[in-house]
Amino acid sequence: MKTHFRRSMLASLILVIATLVTVYAQHPKKGHNSTTPGTAEEETNKRGDHVMGFDHTKTTHHFLLKEWGGSIEVTANNSGDVESSEQIRMHLKHIAKMFAEGNFNTPMLIHDQTPPGVPVMQELKGEIEYNYEEIDRGAAVRISTKNPTALKAIHDFLRFQIKEHKTGDSPRP
Repeated sequence: MKTHFRRSMLASLILVIATLVTVYAQHPKKGHNSTTPGTAEEETNKRGDHVMGFDHTKTTHHFLLKEWGGSIEVTANNSGDVESSEQIRMHLKHIAKMFAEGNFNTPMLIHDQTPPGVPVMQELKGEIEYNYEEIDRGAAVRISTKNPTALKAIHDFLRFQIKEHKTGDSPRP
């Protein structure tokens, strides 16, 4: 009888451990540095690399809120990575033109949703300026407006980007 009880307890213990290992693998600790295969973050990164034309692991994004609007800045992590710098410049030059036309398909494709602020930015596109600028190892798009409604939309859009890309940039101007 004791042997049967011990085997049952051992089998139960093994089942509990297997369950815990499975749950942990599906839900890693917060702050884990890598993305879990198949997660929303990994899928966003894959779509982003494809749509933007450069590898997110070789570059750094910044989304900066300013009193006049804000900036999208992307740079190559390595100063010798000329290929990434050129790919960034080509992408952001294209983004500045598309956004000025009210075309926000790129962020919608990357994030698989319409980012906050986009509908208003499309509606008020004539009151928003998108200026492309080359910077060291990459490029920037400076987004500016004098319209308070457009400004709020720009800030909402940039805050969404900060959160999605996990840049750590300030959500305040």
